[in-house]
Amino acid sequence: MSIAVCPGSFDPVTYGHLDIIQRGAKVFDKVIISILINRNKTNPVFTVEERIELLKEATKDIPNVEVDTFNGLLIDYMHTKGANAIIKGLRAVSDFEYEMQMASINRLLDNKIETFFMMTNNQFSFLSSSIVKEVGKYGADVSSLVPPNVEKALREKFEEPR
Repeated sequence: MSIAVCPGSFDPVTYGHLDIIQRGAKVFDKVIISILINRNKTNPVFTVEERIELLKEATKDIPNVEVDTFNGLLIDYMHTKGANAIIKGLRAVSDFEYEMQMASINRLLDNKIETFFMMTNNQFSFLSSSIVKEVGKYGADVSSLVPPNVEKALREKFEEPR
């Protein structure tokens, strides 16, 4: 069985993420979307628990996808899941430079785990969670950027008094 992990912070999940996840699910028997609990990213908009729920709802129609979290080295997590592939989406050359570094260190740590890069659909090449948060914070329409459940959650988040 081919098991791939699609790691990220997913704060929040976007249509760009879902494009990569859906396409990965056609290639691998199982795709585990794994939310990295990243100590370096301060002030996330959504808690890890909220991100899990948003991802589960957004991917509920993809039968071979599950949502999980991890903390620590991705390679260690891969071993616990019996996964043999990492799926990473690329938007631009700048993404490639960083992701190539990560793929190289992961290969050094375990050369049996492969990293697969997928170019995002052109319509999402500009899209990032950071852009969605910035636009959403000011009440702009994000319906073409994120699934309906995420749009609703963003609206509720940013309507809360701070």
